[in-house]
Amino acid sequence: MEYNFREIEKKWQEFWQQNQTYKVEMDEKRPKFYVLDMFPYPSGAGLHVGHPLGYIASDIYSRFKRLQGFNVLHPMGYDAYGLPAEQYAIQTGQHPAVTTEKNITRYREQLDKIGFCYDWSREVRTCNPDFYKWTQWAFIQMFNSYYCYDEQQARPISELTDAFSQVGTEGMHIACTNEMSFTAAEWNAKSEKEQREILMNYRIAYKADTMVNWCPALGTVLANDEVSEGVSVRGGHPVEQKVMSQWSLRVSAYAQRLLDGLDTIDWTDSLKETQKNWIGRSEGAEMNFKVKDSDIEFTIFTTRADTVFGVTFMVLAPESSLVAQLTTADQKQAVADYLVATKKRTERERIADKRVSGVFSGSYAINPLTGDAIPVWISDYVLAGYGTGAIMAVPAHDSRDYAFAKHFNLPIVPLIEGCDVSEESFDAKEGIVTNSPAPGKEMEDGLVLNGLTVKEAITKTKQYIAEKSLGRVKVNFRLRDAIFSRQRYWGEPFPVYYKEGQPYMLDESKLPLELPEVDKYLPTEKGEPPLGRAKNWQTEEGYPLELNTMPGFAGSSAYYLRYMDPHNDNALISQDVNQYWRNVDLYIGGTEHATGHLIYSRFWNKFLFDLGVVCEEEPFKKLINQGMIQGRSNFVYRILLYKNQEDFKRGENGIATNILVSLKHKNDLEQGIVNDDLIDVVLRLYDSLKTDKQSLRFRVQPIHVDVNIVSNDILDKEKFAKHPKYQEFTNCQFIDEIINGRTEYVCGWAIEKMSKSMDNVVNPDDIVERYGADTLRLYEMFLGPLEQSKPWDTNGIDGVHRFLKKLWSLFWKEGSLLVTDAEPTADELKALHKLLKKIKADIENFSYNTSISAFMICINELTSLKCNKKAILEPLVITLAPFAPHVAEELWLTLGHTTTVCDAQWVEANEQYLVENTATYAVSFNGKVRYQMQLPADMPAAEVEAIVMKEEQSQKWLEGKSPKKVIVVPKKIVNIVL
Repeated sequence: MEYNFREIEKKWQEFWQQNQTYKVEMDEKRPKFYVLDMFPYPSGAGLHVGHPLGYIASDIYSRFKRLQGFNVLHPMGYDAYGLPAEQYAIQTGQHPAVTTEKNITRYREQLDKIGFCYDWSREVRTCNPDFYKWTQWAFIQMFNSYYCYDEQQARPISELTDAFSQVGTEGMHIACTNEMSFTAAEWNAKSEKEQREILMNYRIAYKADTMVNWCPALGTVLANDEVSEGVSVRGGHPVEQKVMSQWSLRVSAYAQRLLDGLDTIDWTDSLKETQKNWIGRSEGAEMNFKVKDSDIEFTIFTTRADTVFGVTFMVLAPESSLVAQLTTADQKQAVADYLVATKKRTERERIADKRVSGVFSGSYAINPLTGDAIPVWISDYVLAGYGTGAIMAVPAHDSRDYAFAKHFNLPIVPLIEGCDVSEESFDAKEGIVTNSPAPGKEMEDGLVLNGLTVKEAITKTKQYIAEKSLGRVKVNFRLRDAIFSRQRYWGEPFPVYYKEGQPYMLDESKLPLELPEVDKYLPTEKGEPPLGRAKNWQTEEGYPLELNTMPGFAGSSAYYLRYMDPHNDNALISQDVNQYWRNVDLYIGGTEHATGHLIYSRFWNKFLFDLGVVCEEEPFKKLINQGMIQGRSNFVYRILLYKNQEDFKRGENGIATNILVSLKHKNDLEQGIVNDDLIDVVLRLYDSLKTDKQSLRFRVQPIHVDVNIVSNDILDKEKFAKHPKYQEFTNCQFIDEIINGRTEYVCGWAIEKMSKSMDNVVNPDDIVERYGADTLRLYEMFLGPLEQSKPWDTNGIDGVHRFLKKLWSLFWKEGSLLVTDAEPTADELKALHKLLKKIKADIENFSYNTSISAFMICINELTSLKCNKKAILEPLVITLAPFAPHVAEELWLTLGHTTTVCDAQWVEANEQYLVENTATYAVSFNGKVRYQMQLPADMPAAEVEAIVMKEEQSQKWLEGKSPKKVIVVPKKIVNIVL
């Protein structure tokens, strides 16, 4: 019986589906284990071999935990809303739901072929109303909640209105957009509309004017990761900074809890550090600066209030409302021009870009500690969302302030004794303070820091600011509130309607509010979002509904909870179900979600925890980031001809030929070596070139070629000629080279990102068809450590496939079953239990690449021992099952079992079989090894010495001499010193 992987894999995939092998229910008798993949966006391109990497890793772990007796939840679904589907709909007029359904069907086919243990009865799709009903429900709860810092949790907004009516804002320590102060009487005197406007300042889901990345061509706001270098990632359209009224979520209220929660979860240090930096906790002070000759006063936040004596200018963010207030008439045009220029840059780009730019506002601020007038500038290196959008610049001790001061020739005042700021700023975290205040600048009852350490100066300055009411001590966070509106069609509708211009929430009984049909997926003629095209988009009472839709992360923020209870129509998740599954034990996905999805999911879960909906505050206990499988691109090389040396040097007037040179000739040409074969081919072109043969110059142009028509870097020239993408080369001339006695076209190669544009996408379907799903699974794990990026190279897959055939040959030979019930030998038991120990440790540490190597070593050892004993092969099959489930199922059946191998019991390694009975001693004479001896591992040193001295080979090297010393290192070395 041959190893027919196609029949085997088809057979067992049908078996799993028909018998619902992977369907899981709550089982209080077994411990639970929840394994989750970051669910995919179903693009039209389908999966390439890089996509399943994390899925295979999670599948191995899921199967392993099931074999250990755990009740494993391993679901899969689709992040189905998104901009690509909408853009395709705009281009083709086809409804996004149609293309999304088609793409999902394609993904499902591909996933099934690889043999994953997903419980498909729990599948979720973010575009289904029964799913986004609960996103809408959560949004309503956020709208009806505020965040109390004293209680450190979300509370009902009704509690806040009661408090306002009794005490106003007195004693309130709550999250808000802007600090407000009013009495109970003032609150009670306000109209309902005025009160609702005030409450919007405190709601967790709120609407406010916000600076956004606006893309006119796409007609929507974009997230930072959807913008690069001032244009949209999708389509390359210009993006500008714009203030718009947007729905936002008050994620910033949870900043400290998000920070503290990192100490309770098993994530990598690098990922935790990324989140810590994104949250950006800073302890400092807010200080008040008055504007010279004006009643205007503004606040800045600084972590180093002690450096106020080194402030030589102030800087406003271009988006700050202070810009309009402080710009003087003579600076109005210059400021306006600068604001136009900065509109095109995202905050992320402004942070990364170190180029200096700015404009003077014309106004001056008064230093509250010295009374000095300080010029107020405007620059895009200050961001509106961090602190107050205004900074005091201390160029002597901040690199960006220093660069700005040098560029605009502004003063630089050092505040640390002995520091040199002639060429760069000085890190002022340590040292003795000076120039605080500068000589002659002491104010009556003023602050003097000279002679103090930096730490002492910071503490003293904070105390002084608070005592003199110049500001307040404060903790600040870099974390921003999440903009939650998108001017798109293909997204979750908001459960919001408007009455007298005020937003109201739909009653929960009206959910889900389903996405309506529209005639086009573009903004309306009035510039409204696409939902403005929907007919009767209003409540039963005639109130207009919200025209924006929710962003992509809305559906992905709590999808892991819905997997636990996907068919519950009455709640997001029932209490008993949540108490059983609790949270995700293992989450596997890419690092690109570190500051987006993972922050929002943690925030969303903490909010639901505050409401009592979930029982765990953190959603993901352990997180593994898989690396990227990169593409191994191939190239053909086209000859570019130049008539003369001058054109060649300039790279101008090159003539693109249909001559393709092989890799060796390409390398020769780059070294100035012109092959005779190439000369002969080019001679035919001389008449049309009308130039002297000696004047011709050659250069090669690399062109990506589809890796699927290349094998071991050898181009299939027939397939190349027929490929629709390379029709311009139909009649091309190949300049080949000799490979193993044959003339072949050898392609070049490079490691690049796997993408269609680089023709290096490998379809997993092709690999499965040619080698089988088990080979694909093993090979993807064999490529390298899970968490590292590594190149895909199909050239190495044959070895993994041969391994499976070799495994098969332990069971079958020429149609006959070889398995016996004979007792295993010590060597066979040792080979098996060495493997069992290694595989368990590797799985638990996600070192899957070394697992595959261990399997190969074990199979080689068992083959050498001619082992076909059931007592060895049965545990071997169980151990292999998580990695290669199809062949494991077939061999499990071969061994006489009638149930799936998924329900077998994991076999633990027995250390007694791993005890070494013998030791190999290297016998040395004067430090040089002359031979080796096998001796019992527990033999005393004296006996080892005696046996070695009697050995014939020792007598030869002793040459009749008596040794001066004999050194025995147990189980390792015998060194005879002559």
